[in-house]
Amino acid sequence: MTEFDPKDMEYRFLGNTGLRVSVLSYGGWLTVKDDSEKITKECFEEAWKHGVNFFDTACTQFRGANLRQAEVYANGECETVFGKVFKELGWTRSDYVVSTKLYFGFGEKSPNGRGLSRKHLMEGMDKSLKRLQMDYVDIVFAHRPDRDGVPMEEVVRAFTQIIQDGKAFYWGTSEWSSFEIEHAHHIATKHGLIAPIAEQPEYSMLKRDRFEAEYYPLYQLYKYGTTVWSPLAGGILTGKYNDGFAPGTRYGDASSPVIKSIKSRWESPEGQAKIEKVRKLTSVAEELGCTTAQLALALLLKNPAVSTIITGSTNVEQVRENMVALKVYRKLTDEHVEKVEKILDNKPDYFKLF
Repeated sequence: MTEFDPKDMEYRFLGNTGLRVSVLSYGGWLTVKDDSEKITKECFEEAWKHGVNFFDTACTQFRGANLRQAEVYANGECETVFGKVFKELGWTRSDYVVSTKLYFGFGEKSPNGRGLSRKHLMEGMDKSLKRLQMDYVDIVFAHRPDRDGVPMEEVVRAFTQIIQDGKAFYWGTSEWSSFEIEHAHHIATKHGLIAPIAEQPEYSMLKRDRFEAEYYPLYQLYKYGTTVWSPLAGGILTGKYNDGFAPGTRYGDASSPVIKSIKSRWESPEGQAKIEKVRKLTSVAEELGCTTAQLALALLLKNPAVSTIITGSTNVEQVRENMVALKVYRKLTDEHVEKVEKILDNKPDYFKLF
């Protein structure tokens, strides 16, 4: 067992709570494949060495699956792998933070096989903990809002019960609208229930409007936390697609309908215009002595509304490369940010956050 050492990692409170999470965290959605246990363990250990204390069971495609939800793929394989790896590593449970998500189920035909009904949430939580081999998770996210008729009060009551039963300490939302998050807070206040504390949104320097504009009142009103996913825009911000979608890459070898659909968006005129911006970011990255991926992560860290950035890796070297973003973040000046903003030209007009 390796004792936890924070090193030079930075930790931020997750929303309006006392829970501290590393600003760079680790998600398993890129590691799940035939040798996933070995890869996951190696990546966990490397992240741990750099002071990462937050691990998220996140979206993925597994062996060609078309869906990318935590419960869905390979019947909860990510949680199963995470559970086995945590057991093998033997880390002290109080030293790390784990989150999972509920909503999608496993594609059952049962009318209660997905969604945010009390039945699905309570049963899904028990199954999740069994796969993780844990008594509790720190955070459970509602993976999507339920727009099929489940009352918000039922959703909030169910998550409150999960927390009161000691199966999770907090609950959060993922890809909810600001109105839906506000509605959940209203219900919680009205009935003396537990409100969500954080959102898990997609956020990158190529996708900013919702995070920097729509959610802004939530940061001010509730100090709402965020656990950001897809910070590199599906790999586009790494720069590896600057010269096209080469064989051997995710989009170059696209086979599933989901990846093919995403690839087609990047091949559109709008997508190509964004890739051209990534090419131009190379000059700023070179000035800082880093990669465009590290620059992209560092820029998100400049935003105080970001509690943690969920990074994904297929090997240990990628974990190391991602961790360098913390050093780049500390070197970023207003001049650097200004240069980036001029290249991107996509800052929401709603407010200026940083």
